[in-house]
Amino acid sequence: MRSDKLTVLFRGILSALTAAAGMGAYSLIRRAALSLDRAWAINMGSYYIAVPSAAGLLAVGWLVSARPARAARMAAARVGLGLSDLPVGQVVSTAIGLSFGIGLGLVISLPFRLFLPPVGWAALAALLYALAGSFGAAFAFRRWHEIFHFSRRDRANGKAVPSNAAMDKILDTSVIIDGRILDVLSTGFVEGVVVIPQFVLAELRHIADSPDPMRRNRGRRGLDILARIQRELAIPVEVDETNAESSDEVDAKLLKLAVQRGGAVVTNDFNLNKVASVTGVRVLNLNDLTNALKPALLPGEECAVQIVREGKEPNQGVGFLEDGTMIVVDNARRMIGERVEAVVTTALQTSAGRMIFARLKFAAPRPYAGAAEYSAK
Repeated sequence: MRSDKLTVLFRGILSALTAAAGMGAYSLIRRAALSLDRAWAINMGSYYIAVPSAAGLLAVGWLVSARPARAARMAAARVGLGLSDLPVGQVVSTAIGLSFGIGLGLVISLPFRLFLPPVGWAALAALLYALAGSFGAAFAFRRWHEIFHFSRRDRANGKAVPSNAAMDKILDTSVIIDGRILDVLSTGFVEGVVVIPQFVLAELRHIADSPDPMRRNRGRRGLDILARIQRELAIPVEVDETNAESSDEVDAKLLKLAVQRGGAVVTNDFNLNKVASVTGVRVLNLNDLTNALKPALLPGEECAVQIVREGKEPNQGVGFLEDGTMIVVDNARRMIGERVEAVVTTALQTSAGRMIFARLKFAAPRPYAGAAEYSAK
């Protein structure tokens, strides 16, 4: 129904253009005839002739505009479909760049009007409008992030760093497969456009087609997470095809894309985090966020933990808190399988995770279980 209305609208526009062109030709013919002193040209100015002529031209335009109107509707639908996939900021930026380019072409062409004939100046002006407008639109289309995203000053190193709200969030393969990014995005704390690079999608498909069952399940899980992000969350999601055909490795492509878009890479990869910090690319490590949300244990605080295995050093026992934090307890090797009271001595936190060192609250050695029986004998 909507397409039929659009077709009727385009037919009406084309009919009006046809009638306008016909009446323009009608006026030119009348003026030419009057200049030749033709008597019949006087009657052409009468409403009894001009109005039926305009109506006839409208009818002719309506009849001949059926196929052009359908073609125009299909072209408009394709353009609208293409524009609907683009961010609003990119469309507005491109329009601004086009307008600025045309204005620049006008300024450049004005001096030539002084010594060129009107026809030559018009041709040169049209050429300059086309070149400058195309350049302005192409530049604004590619660099719209830098035009629309305001920056703040990083006082630590004097560099201009985009604010976290304005930056695009470029998802890495590891953080997609991990799955926690879906819960983080659903909370609404992450702002900006979520960018899924085309080469990350290709890597996920490659992992999902792996003959190894574990890798195949991880790849399919990542694809399911992406589908849920696009389907369930009311956030802007964009698939970026930049650097898709490049021969660089995925990490290098991610860093290059982050520089081009002025965005931040969201990842769980410890090595990528280090490389990005060296190259100056902003990285949001999901492990850092998880560690920041864990309850803090300070030296001197007490906690209860179950010893599950022995540690690397002699007499150490290893357990895990409820949030998954590993805790190493001195002199707890002989208490594997038991729940003990421990006192925190040191807490270390890195991008790889949090580790807590503790000692037993009751440090006195336990009596040997068989001592009483031996004494009885």
